[in-house]
Amino acid sequence: MNSGRVGKLAAITALGWTLAAGWAMPQAVAAQPLLPDIHGLAFSADGRQVLVGTHQGLVGYDGARWRKSQGVEHDLMGFAATSRFLYTSGHPAPGSGLVNPLGLMKSRDGGASWEKLGLAGEADFHVAAASWGTPALWVLNGRPNSRMPAPGLYSTVNDGFMWRRAAAKGLEGAAGSLGAHPSDTKTIAVGTQSGLFLSGDAGENFRRLASGRVLAVSFAADGKSLWFSAASAPMLARIDLASGARSEIATPPLGQDAIAYIAHDPRDGKRHALASFERNVFLTTDGGKSWQQIAERGEPK
Repeated sequence: MNSGRVGKLAAITALGWTLAAGWAMPQAVAAQPLLPDIHGLAFSADGRQVLVGTHQGLVGYDGARWRKSQGVEHDLMGFAATSRFLYTSGHPAPGSGLVNPLGLMKSRDGGASWEKLGLAGEADFHVAAASWGTPALWVLNGRPNSRMPAPGLYSTVNDGFMWRRAAAKGLEGAAGSLGAHPSDTKTIAVGTQSGLFLSGDAGENFRRLASGRVLAVSFAADGKSLWFSAASAPMLARIDLASGARSEIATPPLGQDAIAYIAHDPRDGKRHALASFERNVFLTTDGGKSWQQIAERGEPK
């Protein structure tokens, strides 16, 4: 697999939010594909939509067709979602008048409008994860800014008013993906070039759950298991957090592609979605026994 492609995107996952904004069919005036890039994957809180953060705004799949949000088409880097809100970093849409980069922003209406939370012009968080049922938000920060004195793993429980830097003892390898526990503000999973790591004390200490280059990490909707993808094979697996038992999950045909994002329907434990580095998107309704491809290289399937 192309290592540059793997480094380009990082797996984050979040479990969805209540969709409040209107949706419109994508305009056919541009040569760009519907999914020009994929910066995050989620389900809506009611499970009816698969949601994708892209270079040109928010896109959703309702089981029959893809549609673009009517909101401003910001470049949604670090796209993360909860049962109530949408969070993003990234870059402003042309003509929006917003400072580049966006810093941290929040939507209360499914992406129709955005609220500034700080660090505009200072921070662009490419990797982030939000807890579906708690206020915890985690980011990987690459450089110092006015609220983060050093690079590293940071968390906030008050929309960025205060940030806490994790000591990250035991974490090995360059981090590329985060998974926030849906009901525990102190539990965070990190995928790195050296493996899969889990912390239960707000990132102070980590223990290794798997070795090898890990791409995507995501807690199941009930918080009882942790899903992850790896660069080899490609591979998708699930770890039961109570027993530590690990089981592999059959993947759709990927060839030289690999899984960049994993998302779970918060209301149906057998319904999951995957997005790949080549902008292929897949959906399962039987826990991964079979997969339906709903986008191929960024276009509706």
